[in-house]
This record gives sequence, C-alpha cells and structure tokens, in this order.
Amino acid sequence: MFKLLLVSASVLASTVALADDNPEFETITIPSPWSSEVEFGYQAHTGNSDTQSLNSRLDVEYISGRHRTYGEWKYYLLYKDGDEDKRQSTYSLQSDYKLGPKTYLYGSFRGVDSKYSAYFKDYTLSGGLGYQFYNTDQFILELEVGPGYRYQEPNLDEIDDDDIIFPDLVEEAIFRSNLNTQWSPLDTVTFAAEITLVSGQSNTRIDSDLSFTNTITDDIALKISHYREYHDRVPEGLSQTDSVVSVSIVVAF
Repeated sequence: MFKLLLVSASVLASTVALADDNPEFETITIPSPWSSEVEFGYQAHTGNSDTQSLNSRLDVEYISGRHRTYGEWKYYLLYKDGDEDKRQSTYSLQSDYKLGPKTYLYGSFRGVDSKYSAYFKDYTLSGGLGYQFYNTDQFILELEVGPGYRYQEPNLDEIDDDDIIFPDLVEEAIFRSNLNTQWSPLDTVTFAAEITLVSGQSNTRIDSDLSFTNTITDDIALKISHYREYHDRVPEGLSQTDSVVSVSIVVAF
C-alpha cells in the first residue's frame, strides 16, 4: 500500500512538472457568465439658458447553458434655471431560453416611471419567439415577435401642449416586435441598432436606438447615441417624432 502511494505521488509530480515545461498544458480560463456595463453622461448649458442634465445607465447580463437573462436601468435628470424639471427611470428585464441553434423563447418587461412627464407609469409586458439570423463576435442580428400587454397611467397634473399623450388610462393587449443588431468591423469599434415596435388599439409606437462605441481601453469606451420615438397618433399640432443625441462614457466590468 505504501509503495502504491509513492508511485501515485511520483506520477502526479511528473505530470505537474510536465505541464509547467510543456506549453500544450496551458491553464484553461473559463469566462464568467456575468457581464456588466456602467454608462455616464453629463451636459451643462449657461448663458441665455441655464440647464444641467445627467444621464446614466447600468446593465447586467448572465448567460448559462440555454438561458440568457438581461437587465437594464436608465436614469435621466434635468435641472432648468436651478429647479428640477425632469426625472425619469427606465428599467427592463428579459429572459431567453434556447430551443435550438437559432430559435429561442423570450419573456420581456419594460417600465418607465416619471415624475414630470406625460405618464406617471408606462409598463409593457411581452413574450414570444426570437430568431438569431447571425450570432458571432463580429455580427449579431436577432428578431423577436410576440403578444403582450400595455399599461399607461397619464400624469394629468403635468400635461402640456407639447406632450404626446391623450388623457386616458391605457390597459390593452399589444403586439411587440424587436430587431437588434451589432456590427464590430474592428476590435475597438462597434455599431449597434435596436428598433422596437409596440402596437395596440390606443397607439403604435416605434423606438429606435442607434449607437457608435469606440473602445479607449479594455474597460473604458466612448459612446455616441441617437434615440428616436415615433407615435402614429398624436394630439393635433404636434410632431409624430421626438429624438435626442447623447455622448457618454461606458465602463465595462
């Protein structure tokens, strides 16, 4: 028994020494299933106007086996002439389950809570089928479609003439479609686009988010985004589209 232990220890020591000397025996690093990003942007205007705005974003993604879960939180704060003018939180959560190499089931929730804008609460819940046309390190193209439910509570105390809103409580079935694509022609450059359509009896809304990200270091990047909202039904005299351009710093973990 003692000789067997000596032989086993000798073989183990030889294997360790061989692994240290032979480059073929390299340590395999398993990537973490978690990834996250923090985004921060700030603007200040002085002179004829005195405004300060802060926008931030936090997202977390977890991938394990057939499951993928993604959560995002956005916060926007605007001060105008020393007073708080806008404050809004946007949060979303989605979980996917792979059915095959390209198809998956999804469940999605998106909520908006705002103190000063047209809606106090704006919630969308949806579930359906997703399809990945491409899913590589350089190019991603995904499409999701499915039914859902929308709840909107109007902020009757804050409605102005320039708000895209009708003073009605919305509780309705919807159809949702989401197209997501990313293209990285270089290791340091990424173009991304996400287009979401939500259609119900009260209104059809299309959100588009286009962005360009330039990696500065392994963990820090500069991001330029263009966000656009389209409503097919608006009060008389208002434009059907609103858009905003933002520049921010992204920190990845």
